[in-house]
Amino acid sequence: MKIQANTIRPGNVIEHNGKIWNVVKIQIITPGKGGAFIQVEMRDMKSGSKTNERFRTQETVERLQANEQECQYLFSEGDMLTLMDNESYEQFSVPKEMVGDALPFLVENMPVTVETIEGQPVAIRIPETVTMRITEADPVVKGQTAASSYKPAMLENGVRIMVPPFVESGTRVVVKTADATYVERAKD
Repeated sequence: MKIQANTIRPGNVIEHNGKIWNVVKIQIITPGKGGAFIQVEMRDMKSGSKTNERFRTQETVERLQANEQECQYLFSEGDMLTLMDNESYEQFSVPKEMVGDALPFLVENMPVTVETIEGQPVAIRIPETVTMRITEADPVVKGQTAASSYKPAMLENGVRIMVPPFVESGTRVVVKTADATYVERAKD
């Protein structure tokens, strides 16, 4: 279906110049003079190569309809992830790049949503939040107010995040996978 370029979002799959592209990142640029345009970073679904393309906001592009299937992440081997379809129990492999920046939060047996076009996997979405353990947390600096200050901490997967002063090493916390931000202390 044809959509205007200003409605393109990360994760969309579009057809451009005879190729199928997965949109990785978008940026709306408004120059001082002239009309705004959309800078789109996208990955070729077949070769995996990335490119940047600029579209005027009123240009139209062909957005492909993706089917979603619920799967389970099993394990990784080299640059590939092995997933299992929850309905047919069929296993298949996809490149790690499909997960994007959320890859460090992918853990074994995690449920994931795989988007496919004509049976070909094009994108993987992991849950919006995950519960992880803090392995190390910096001590609280005396005199900081609890309301606005955060301190650095390390998650069990090696990702550094900012947490409130009351969070200590060993605490389980809920983290947003999209931008690695603290949400709350885990309720368990």
